[in-house]
Amino acid sequence: MSVAHDPHYGPWTIEEVLALGEDRGERRELMGEALLMSPAPGFMHQRASFRLASLLDQAVQAAGVSAEVLEAVNVVLPDGLFIPDIVVVEAAAAAENPTTCDADAVLLVVEIVSPSSSGRRTDRLLKPPYYAEAGIEHLWRLELEPAPALVVSELSDGRYVERVVAEAGRGTVVEKPFPVEVDPGRLVSQRR
Repeated sequence: MSVAHDPHYGPWTIEEVLALGEDRGERRELMGEALLMSPAPGFMHQRASFRLASLLDQAVQAAGVSAEVLEAVNVVLPDGLFIPDIVVVEAAAAAENPTTCDADAVLLVVEIVSPSSSGRRTDRLLKPPYYAEAGIEHLWRLELEPAPALVVSELSDGRYVERVVAEAGRGTVVEKPFPVEVDPGRLVSQRR
């Protein structure tokens, strides 16, 4: 459901973005003081998000980690508010049904790259420095095109370094922040 609001002029704050209310049709993120809006993701993206979140949830439970795997939640950063496709947060951060989660409670953030050129630029180039500044140690990026691939990065000296690239058709074990086997092709394939 969309929320009607008065026209806004000038920079945005986290409080103003959150006051817009929930809208399942689009994401509203804050990069610095600029409002970013994007439509709801497509079916392949949704399928991959659900399946990867399920795999991560199983891995969190198997590892005995006190954490929650969530999709599309508000993560407050030092200079913004992002809605990653998937986050793994400390269980205590999700205990009271909050509206937001502080970045310091995030163990892993996953971005599924949108096929649009602006989405690719945002997920690959613009968001990682914000996550790094917030000190989020693990960033995964799931590429859907031209072929599914998972790029696993870890924070090192204030920036992300790629540690693993998992390709479609090959199960790859990612060890951190907890062991999980992923085949990017299986995340996106349509069931018949």
